[in-house]
Amino acid sequence: MKFLITGGSGFIGTNLIEHLLDKGHEVLNLDIVKPKIRRHDAFWKQVDICDRQALTEAVLAFQPDYIINLAARTDLNGTTLQDYDAEIGGVDNMLSVIRQLPDMKRAVFASSMYVCEPGYKPKDFDDYAPHTVYGEAKVITEKKVKDSGMTQSWTIVRPTSIWGPWFGEPYNNFFRIVRSRLYFHMGSKACNKTYGYVENAVYQMMSIIEADEEKVNHRVFYLGDYNPYNITEWANEVAREFGVHIPRIPYFLFVMAAKFGDLLKRVGVHFPMTSFRLHNMTTDNVHDLSLIEAIAPNLPITRKEGTRRTVEWMKSS
Repeated sequence: MKFLITGGSGFIGTNLIEHLLDKGHEVLNLDIVKPKIRRHDAFWKQVDICDRQALTEAVLAFQPDYIINLAARTDLNGTTLQDYDAEIGGVDNMLSVIRQLPDMKRAVFASSMYVCEPGYKPKDFDDYAPHTVYGEAKVITEKKVKDSGMTQSWTIVRPTSIWGPWFGEPYNNFFRIVRSRLYFHMGSKACNKTYGYVENAVYQMMSIIEADEEKVNHRVFYLGDYNPYNITEWANEVAREFGVHIPRIPYFLFVMAAKFGDLLKRVGVHFPMTSFRLHNMTTDNVHDLSLIEAIAPNLPITRKEGTRRTVEWMKSS
């Protein structure tokens, strides 16, 4: 099959393209950034998804069977919606191109769990509560897809906190901080969150591609591992792989550090701990993955195996 991937030079895209090539599929990656893996260069075309003409020409020339739209600005540092034009204008452009592909079978659009703030339990997939500009941009993205009137099958995926080989900042910060012996357990605090190893997320996306249309068309799925992570347990697993020990310090020291970080932020100085980050670190954020589990029931990689592979990759790179 012919797969068009936008943003295929990114973290999830790199792992997805590796999988597709290993399975013998024909792949075209449209991205403004050069691929992370050298063998992917042959399947890459430098195209900005925000450039409608260039995008249209590249997509129509390739005539894909499937489109997986991953192109996005993924950090949370933007201050206006214009900073996230890849999510908004880029998706507008992709929807325009898809209207010219009557034989395309299915499109998958990547959104984010941050269409709702951590801890918020939405009533349904049209209930939004973003807490960042990035989240607001993803809400607009989802609404554009849902209201597009697309005649081909489409699916929206909301990756949770995905991790694994080829991840970069800010996704690899947790592993790097543990390796640097700068991670500390917060007293007795131990929140639970939905995370997902990247090869499992690729398996879930491919399960959507391969599923019967009625099971995935006009549907929204969270992507992640099915058992929530206890962060203390996972941190200890990562530490063991790096051969380090994580000490435990009183929680009130983290609160003081967060308040200090807030003060520094007001004067434009970056500090690794703020009240915003502390809230995210201590708030349970568990998502219902029963919908994706129904079509992708057997995740290929355990958390411990994924941790081992990720640490090996970090050591080698």
